[in-house]
Amino acid sequence: MKIYGDIQSGNCYKIKLLLTLLDVAHEWVHVDILQGDTRTAAFLDKNPNGKIPVLELDDGRCLTESNAIINYLASGSSLMPKDAFDCAKVQQWQFFEQYSHEPYIAVARFIAKYLGLPDDRKDEYQQKQTGGHKALAVMEEQLSRTPYLTGQQLTTADISLYGYTHVADEGGFDLQGYPAIQQWIDRIHSQKGYIGMSA
Repeated sequence: MKIYGDIQSGNCYKIKLLLTLLDVAHEWVHVDILQGDTRTAAFLDKNPNGKIPVLELDDGRCLTESNAIINYLASGSSLMPKDAFDCAKVQQWQFFEQYSHEPYIAVARFIAKYLGLPDDRKDEYQQKQTGGHKALAVMEEQLSRTPYLTGQQLTTADISLYGYTHVADEGGFDLQGYPAIQQWIDRIHSQKGYIGMSA
């Protein structure tokens, strides 16, 4: 299988992390969004939405959207619960990640890290801080009660949220005020097969 993405993107990195935790062989194809790689005809044939990441299976079928990809890849493993309610709890956190977390933390990080915090985006960057801290507070509350987001077991919910949370400081979010999140980050970092974003 091939993964098209940029490992510095949290949405792409979460797939790389999952694959290494599960020790799944794959080919990583680097895609540079700033150079227009996602706007080529060849890429748009794989994902008409023109976004990374993309999973291309050996038979040519493609899957997009990071959480759909990691849930597919984790199917049958300990990272994806078999119980219907537990599976829904994973998805609950993944929807939270995409709608309440990523639009603030990931976007603030993109403005600062990828764009260099240009003057015309500084107001937007500041506006993202409130929503980002609200999302971190929700995570902190849960992680102060359970070691992982859905309970006692690492799942794809944790992989989804870890992607951008562990580099939230690059978007201006100081995690010192979130001790449970810091402990959760340490727990994930200590997993066998862990790989960092800079790999």
